[in-house]
Amino acid sequence: MIKRFLIYLIIISGAIITLLPFIWMLTTALKTSGEVYLMPPRFLPADPQWQNFLIIQEQVPIIRYLFNSTIVALSVTIGTLITSILAAFAFTYIKFWGRDILFVIFLSTMMVPGEILMIPNFVTLAQLNWLNRYQALIVPWLIGVFAIFLLKQQFLSIPIELYESAKIDGCKDFMFLWKILVPLSKPALVSIALLKIIYNWNAFLWPLLVTNTPEMRTLPVGLASFMTEAGSNYELLMAYSTIIILPIIIVYIVAQKEIIKGVSSNQGIKG
Repeated sequence: MIKRFLIYLIIISGAIITLLPFIWMLTTALKTSGEVYLMPPRFLPADPQWQNFLIIQEQVPIIRYLFNSTIVALSVTIGTLITSILAAFAFTYIKFWGRDILFVIFLSTMMVPGEILMIPNFVTLAQLNWLNRYQALIVPWLIGVFAIFLLKQQFLSIPIELYESAKIDGCKDFMFLWKILVPLSKPALVSIALLKIIYNWNAFLWPLLVTNTPEMRTLPVGLASFMTEAGSNYELLMAYSTIIILPIIIVYIVAQKEIIKGVSSNQGIKG
């Protein structure tokens, strides 16, 4: 009984510590400027200021930023899923010379910090005249080595006899991939999709480097710009931050069952 009580106590404490910054952000977004600076601080606003969200829309092109972030996050996620599925299938089921060595080389690139690749990528995109375009925000991130690795482990967990039986029955590789492997790997695919959406939705440094006009800014870059303009109006900054994280929270709530399944199914990784 005491052990169970301690477990619940730790879980509830962890949940409160995790949620508190987000709740504070939301309540601050609904306060007046005077309430933000009250000492001692007031947790809940006396009169919720919902118009703070409308003020954001009047001061910055938030709809445009939202559109750009959505296009980038969805395009990168869909593109990564397609390339990862095809690559994982090739590394798992297709036998070709140097397959294992090539996969090790692929994995070794995960050890290279992403910041090192930014300058060569930037120079390449500049030579292609892609700067300040959607291509610059999307194309460099269409291949995810970790996603390929995760899907390869998922495919290895599916009995090879299934593939051999399908081949005997005359099933083509693409049909086997689309009709059997993809449905069986749905939890892993959802996990990869959510990770890519979160990463690209919150990405800041790369969009800041390759965009230089308000029309191409994403939400995080727009927030950095708005911080200069809003100054000490923390209620507006918190309202802007709420707009950024709200879609991600909704996506997580909708897909949480599949995420848990995906994480559970990949706990036993095969070598």
